[in-house]
Amino acid sequence: MRRMGDDNEIYQEPSKVTVDDGVVKVEGPDAVEVKMTPEAADETSERLLYGAMQALGQKHLEETLEKQREKSDVAD
Repeated sequence: MRRMGDDNEIYQEPSKVTVDDGVVKVEGPDAVEVKMTPEAADETSERLLYGAMQALGQKHLEETLEKQREKSDVAD
């Protein structure tokens, strides 16, 4: 069984989310399909949001540090 992420690919496209008979269905890249209870989907969404905010913060920090390095290189 091939698992998503085995090739360490980073996906750019968001997953598709639908609801059918009270079940939340998430369809993502690499033919990933997950069905969750509303409660599991709610907790997963919180975890995803927290992770996304951490990653965006890291990205912003790296961009800021890179700009500072560029300014320092120009000043030298």
